[in-house]
Amino acid sequence: MRLTIVGCSGSFAGPSSPASCYLVQAEHEGRTWNLVLDLGNGALGALQRHIDPLAIDAVVLTHLHSDHCLDLCGLYVVQKYCPTVVPRSRILVYGPRRTGERMARAYDMTSPDGMHHEFDFRELVDRDAIRIGPFSVTPHLVNHPAEAYGIRVEADGEVLAYTGDTDTCDGLKPLFHNASLVLTDSAFVDGRDVVRDIHLSGSRAAQAAVDAGGVKRLMLTHIPPWNDPAVCQAQAAAVWPGDVELAVPDAVYDL
Repeated sequence: MRLTIVGCSGSFAGPSSPASCYLVQAEHEGRTWNLVLDLGNGALGALQRHIDPLAIDAVVLTHLHSDHCLDLCGLYVVQKYCPTVVPRSRILVYGPRRTGERMARAYDMTSPDGMHHEFDFRELVDRDAIRIGPFSVTPHLVNHPAEAYGIRVEADGEVLAYTGDTDTCDGLKPLFHNASLVLTDSAFVDGRDVVRDIHLSGSRAAQAAVDAGGVKRLMLTHIPPWNDPAVCQAQAAAVWPGDVELAVPDAVYDL
């Protein structure tokens, strides 16, 4: 299983990175399968440095804040109007309730068709595993103002755990347990951000990984441009017993 960091800027696209988007790939039945976790604003352009958007097998949206989903509108345009491959199959899109309706509204579309000719919209259900080619994908309800899920992806004997946006919650333990790599929200800074139930800080992310048990690697992401990543990293390192990694745009990791 291979992870590519397409976009890792927190809350909005930054000067050096789009908002949240992660490409997960694995070989299966003689070809490469392409799973996209989140498609935030600015991400579709950067994604094309790594794959043709028409090669996407499925998109999983952790929640429907714009920095995690808005470039699905651009992918709709690719699916509907790109002249190079006609006809084409619908792309699977998993997300919270009413994802299809809400994304159509974001593109100023009306019922009844919306984006349903281009995408096959399906709902995420807490701890209800999904099979997409070589991937077993399990959503875990997490702690954020919107309906939001962390996503556990398993393939080739490895586990990627991605929090989406969350603060500390019970869902993180099964999401993280025995993960090869935890890719975790670290938008908040201890001592500065006192509002709870929105985002993790580096220390709270690290503590959740320690509590889950069996986590091999910890990587911080979703750091807003106004944060110093070194501060988030240091706060996590005070809790995490190993190296704390930072997500880097366009970096590729083999799990």
